[in-house]
Amino acid sequence: MTTTAAPATPARRPGAAAIRARHGLGRVLATVARSIGIFVPVFLVATFVTFALRSLSGLSPARIQLGEEATPEAIQRVEAQWGLDRPFLTQYWDWFTGVLHGQLGASWVNGADISTLIGLGLGVSLSIATFALILGVLAGFVLGTVAALRRTTWIDRAITGFVTVISVMPAFVVGIVLVAVLAVGLDLFPSAGYVPARQGIGPWLAHITLPALALSLDVVADVARQLRTSLVAAYRENYVTGAVVRGLSPRRIFLGHVLRNGLGPALATLGLKFPALVGASVVTEWIFGLQGFGRFANDSAQAGDVPAVQGVLVVSIVLVVAFNLVVNLVLARVTPAARRGV
Repeated sequence: MTTTAAPATPARRPGAAAIRARHGLGRVLATVARSIGIFVPVFLVATFVTFALRSLSGLSPARIQLGEEATPEAIQRVEAQWGLDRPFLTQYWDWFTGVLHGQLGASWVNGADISTLIGLGLGVSLSIATFALILGVLAGFVLGTVAALRRTTWIDRAITGFVTVISVMPAFVVGIVLVAVLAVGLDLFPSAGYVPARQGIGPWLAHITLPALALSLDVVADVARQLRTSLVAAYRENYVTGAVVRGLSPRRIFLGHVLRNGLGPALATLGLKFPALVGASVVTEWIFGLQGFGRFANDSAQAGDVPAVQGVLVVSIVLVVAFNLVVNLVLARVTPAARRGV
C-alpha cells in the first residue's frame, strides 16, 4: 500500500520567516555598523578642529571678563583659572573626555554650564524643527504623489509652479506674513513666545505652529520635487510594465512597485533637512521671540564665547549623524534597492 507524503510547504514557513527576520536584522546591524564606522572618525576630526577654534580665534576669557585694557598679569591669572596655560593636547583631551560624558564645559561669559544652556534652547528648536519636518513631509508627499499620478497635466504643472514659488520664499518673510495675517489679523495663534509641552499640548502646539509653518516650506518643495521625479522615473521601469502586463490594478502597482522604489531619493533628501531646520531657525526665532538653539548659537558667536560655540558644533554633529542613521534605517527597511544592497 502506498502512502501520500505530507506537504512540505507548511513545515518550511517558520524557517522562511526566521530567515527573513535574520536578514532584516542583518541589514539593520550592517546599517548601524556603517554609520558608526563613519561617525567615529568624523567625530574625532570634527571635535579636534572644533576645539582648535579657540587657538585660531585668538579669543580669551580674560579679554571678555577684564576688557581690552587688562594687564598681562591679570590675563595670565584668568587663563590659568580656566586651564588655558596647559599644553594644547592636554586641554583637548580633558575637553574631549568631558564631551563623551555629556559635559561641554562652562561659558566664558557667565560661567554657566553649557550643556544646560544648550538643553534649554535645544528643546525649543527641536520642537519647531520636528513639527516643521512633519508638516513638510506630509504636504510634500501629497503634492509629489499627485503630481506624479497626474503627470503632464495642468495639475502637475500647477503643483510644480507652486513648489517652485515656495522654494524661493525666505523663511523670515513667510514668518512675518504669518504673524501679520494669522496672529495679528485673525488672532488664531500667538505671535511670539514659547510654552513647553509639559504645560499643555494645546498651548505648546499653538506657539510652535507659525514658526514651524515658516520653516516647513523648503521641506515641502524639496520632498515634492524629489518624490515626483523619482515616481515618474519608477513608472518607466520594466517591472512596472511587467506588472501592467500581469493585470495588476493601478493601485497595487503604485503601492507595491512604484512608491516603494520611488521613496528612496525623497527619503535621502531628509538626511540633512532636520539638522538644517534646527540650525536655520535663527531669524525665525528672532521674529517669534523664541530663545532657541539657533539664537543661542548666534548670541554665543557674537559674544566670543568659544566654549559655547564649540558645544553648539558638537551637538550639531551629533544631530546630523543621528538623523542620518534614522533615515538610513528607514531606507533599509522600506526600499527594495536598499535591501538588495544597491
